[in-house]
Amino acid sequence: MIKKMLFKKVLIATLALVSLVLFYIFKDNSNTLNIEEKLEYVDNEVLLHDIFLLDNNNYLALTKVVVEEKDIEKLAKELLDILIREGKGESKIPNGFRSVLPNNTEIRNIIYKENVLKIDFSKELLDVNKELEEKVIESIVYTMTSIKEVNKVLIYIEGEILSKLPKSNLILPSTLDRKYGINKKFDITSINDITPVTIYYINKYNDNYYYVPVTNYINDNNKIKIIIDELKNNHNDLMSFLDANTKLISAKEENNIMILEFSNDIYSTDNIILKEVKDTITLSVFDNYNVEEVIFNIQK
Repeated sequence: MIKKMLFKKVLIATLALVSLVLFYIFKDNSNTLNIEEKLEYVDNEVLLHDIFLLDNNNYLALTKVVVEEKDIEKLAKELLDILIREGKGESKIPNGFRSVLPNNTEIRNIIYKENVLKIDFSKELLDVNKELEEKVIESIVYTMTSIKEVNKVLIYIEGEILSKLPKSNLILPSTLDRKYGINKKFDITSINDITPVTIYYINKYNDNYYYVPVTNYINDNNKIKIIIDELKNNHNDLMSFLDANTKLISAKEENNIMILEFSNDIYSTDNIILKEVKDTITLSVFDNYNVEEVIFNIQK
């Protein structure tokens, strides 16, 4: 009995001693113990990109779609997939718009180099009626050049560069950029001194406004004056919110910036410039001038 009691006392004392030693070990190292925390971040960023799709009036319109790719060639492929009717990207198309490239069109190859995008399509790209041939090209060119790094586009069909549209017999330049125009309108009195000016107007689907570029071919080379003058008047079934009394006092291009000074008629009733007014002017300037910013000044 005495042995059992002695054994229990020794066991209890030993356990107490071990506990005490452990306590001091952790206590002494509490200031030097490093706990590495690793946080895993999930990228929930939604990427929107410009794309040019047909609206209900058969205008190619500027709208936006959700994209996943950032690599230039992969992004170009993703946008082209959306442009193909009944293609894999069709579910991304906003309500009120539709793609213009024929279904069954295949994208055989895409190569990007030095601001130029080369795209090789299957022959189905040309399976459209005469009225849509140009819009197919315009949609490709304007959508591809909405990629920041892309300035020019080369279009191939089955490995051969596309030089003529088969139904309309229109000759195409080998290298295409936004000078090719979109939703073209001709208002010329002479074949001399013809200037293309692309102007963005407003249209509406349900309660949402969007922008429609129209390239006007006219006998005048003062592009900024043409832009403002045209935006002061509605364009048939398209709109502009720029007040007809607005005067462009001056325009100066400096260090990649366009500085515009207006009369205070440009203000809305709340003494602000409407977003739609700024957008239509800015988008139009960007398509016609090599600038990166537009500044609005108002005459006092």
